[in-house]
Amino acid sequence: MGIQQAMRALHGVSLWVGLLDISLVAYLIYRLLLLARGTRALQIMGGLGTLFLALFLSRKLGLFTLNWLLNLVVPLGPVAIVILFYPELRHALEEFGPRFWRQGLSFLSREDLSEVISSVTAAIVSLSSKKVGALIVFERQTGLDEVVSTGVALDAAVSRDLLETIFYNGTALHDGAVMIRNGRIIAAGCVLPLTDRPQINAAVHTRHKAALGMSENSDAVVVVVSEETGTISLAVEGKLLRGQNAESLTERLNKYLQPSDKITIRRKATA
Repeated sequence: MGIQQAMRALHGVSLWVGLLDISLVAYLIYRLLLLARGTRALQIMGGLGTLFLALFLSRKLGLFTLNWLLNLVVPLGPVAIVILFYPELRHALEEFGPRFWRQGLSFLSREDLSEVISSVTAAIVSLSSKKVGALIVFERQTGLDEVVSTGVALDAAVSRDLLETIFYNGTALHDGAVMIRNGRIIAAGCVLPLTDRPQINAAVHTRHKAALGMSENSDAVVVVVSEETGTISLAVEGKLLRGQNAESLTERLNKYLQPSDKITIRRKATA
């Protein structure tokens, strides 16, 4: 009887260890995919997937010449992967540290985030009234270090005065984007990827194309002010929401940036 109980206990321990193992691997893959998102790595992975699919189908369908040609390419795969993914591999190794595991797990409190949103909204409305162009990116789950590296590092608290100063036409940083991470301005003057959507309206200017491109390549939320009309727009999930005012902008930023109630409850419980 004692042996049976020990076996059951051992089986139970093995089950929990197996579940923990699977969970850790799944989370690791998830974090790596977040690092790859918004970089060339995701497009290259898609190309490699297409290559292996073509290799499999050519063998199944009896396309011997095509299969022979593709088999000539496959042995070069490891070397090609290292060459193609060199910038991304380096970036991943740089990220594979404390921030890799913390990213997406730390949230500002509702009160702190509300203050940040209030400061951003006040600055945006003021810039809009003066027809001063602006571009502000809120980082969410997707890491945007590649974009941050194109600008000037700041690491400053978010304030209306600072944002208006950055986007003032006389400054060197006014043409780039401000990056906000965890409630702080981490960089300014950043260069964003432009959307390559072919059916984009000709009336959409460079700032708006940059905002759309950023929202297409990541889960970032981007606020943009038109220099020509002063119109306030919000780019999120590849969509451009035009004609925002102070009230609607605040409402939408809270919707996309505020943590869920479950996260807030958990934070209070562990405080």
